[in-house]
Amino acid sequence: MNDLIMSAFKAYDIRGIFNEDFDEEDVFRIGYYLPGLLRTHKILIGSDARESSPAIHKALCDGVIRAGADVYDMGMSTTPMVYWATARFGFGASIMITASHNPPQYNGMKISRENALPVGYDSGLNKLEHLIQSPVVHNAVINGKIIEFDKKTEYLDFLIHSGQYDFGNLKMAIDCGNGMAGLFARGLFGNESFYLFEDIDGRFPNHLPNPLEGKNLEPLKAKVLERECDLGVIFDGDADRVMFIDENAQFISPDLMIAVLAHYYLRNDRLYARVLHDIRTSKSVSEYIEKLGGQVHIWKVGRAFAAPKLREIDGLFGGELAGHYYFKDFYFSDSGLMSALRLLTVLSRFKTRGVRPSRLIQSIQHYHNSGELNFLVRNKTEAMNELLRVFLSKEDPLRVYDFDGYRVEFSGEWFNVRPSNTEPYLRFIAEANTSEKLSEMIETTKAILARFM
Repeated sequence: MNDLIMSAFKAYDIRGIFNEDFDEEDVFRIGYYLPGLLRTHKILIGSDARESSPAIHKALCDGVIRAGADVYDMGMSTTPMVYWATARFGFGASIMITASHNPPQYNGMKISRENALPVGYDSGLNKLEHLIQSPVVHNAVINGKIIEFDKKTEYLDFLIHSGQYDFGNLKMAIDCGNGMAGLFARGLFGNESFYLFEDIDGRFPNHLPNPLEGKNLEPLKAKVLERECDLGVIFDGDADRVMFIDENAQFISPDLMIAVLAHYYLRNDRLYARVLHDIRTSKSVSEYIEKLGGQVHIWKVGRAFAAPKLREIDGLFGGELAGHYYFKDFYFSDSGLMSALRLLTVLSRFKTRGVRPSRLIQSIQHYHNSGELNFLVRNKTEAMNELLRVFLSKEDPLRVYDFDGYRVEFSGEWFNVRPSNTEPYLRFIAEANTSEKLSEMIETTKAILARFM
């Protein structure tokens, strides 16, 4: 048993450097104990193209069948494809082998239960973490079996017919990043787009699969300018996230696209729907959606929290600053490809009215935004509480959200401070009506948190 496996259990999934943070024996144990934990005799498994994925896949399958359960093997998949198949075909559990946007030496597992509900640390991973420390007793009367379950053709057809999509007037550059979006991108977006790194290669030889890092956007920006495109589209490694750059090759903050997405659901010029966004999302988004008639709900960061919350409020859609977008008609789960289809359809409609992406975003964004700032501190809770105390001593807030850290809203500005679920950082983000006020908030924060470094 690898003692370091404990460090691989995160808030949303299991993830780390393969053969450092976890190894094949750990994966075998996860496969062995998961059927009993989730009370199912069938486990759906898909995987990305990382070099360690075949070894993890084999160990995982060995554990599942040794427990007497059957593996339904989807082969190479996007993460949302596994969510779709979990709910569509009635599986009690599924595992996607992926490390999403992390560098190639990383890998991991995203686990779901029935109806594609996420299994996070507080909803099952904590129990699994405890179980895999137990001795494995091979007491299955009959070993399970592995059943091929390739549904790529059906999934592509599902995506094509999942809405009324029309974006033929858009000139686009699409960066698949050598990730799993390459399985379906051309079938969805056509041959007229300009594709970058469409071939699937888990070594990620052209750039790392994280669109939030500016340097990874440079090839796409260059292509948009070179080909005079209307916009650029980029996916992360497992295609559950999508991000955009405008016609001027400027990055569009993904939370602002939640507001753009609202236009896809317009009915009689009103939205009439509940919409979810995370605690970091710009206030411009809620203000914009509310003007359209939507009812905005704020909640915690991450699929393990967002997907169940969207289901709880019976929301129509939701989104996050990190580029995840969730849909009621996708089993309350996130899909980068479906998000792209719907957002491109909206952007196409605006183009017919002479409104390009940069102008649309300008009409949404009304605040100066800091972006997410990271602070390495010794005591996260104490540091957050001190930050809260100081800001509340200066001005009475309009509202305070006290989950996932704090989000404090004042009359002309707000901030969120939250502990990272995956790294030893406090994450801080703020907005203000003026750049001067935003700078003042950032400097105050730096001075306070410096005492905890």
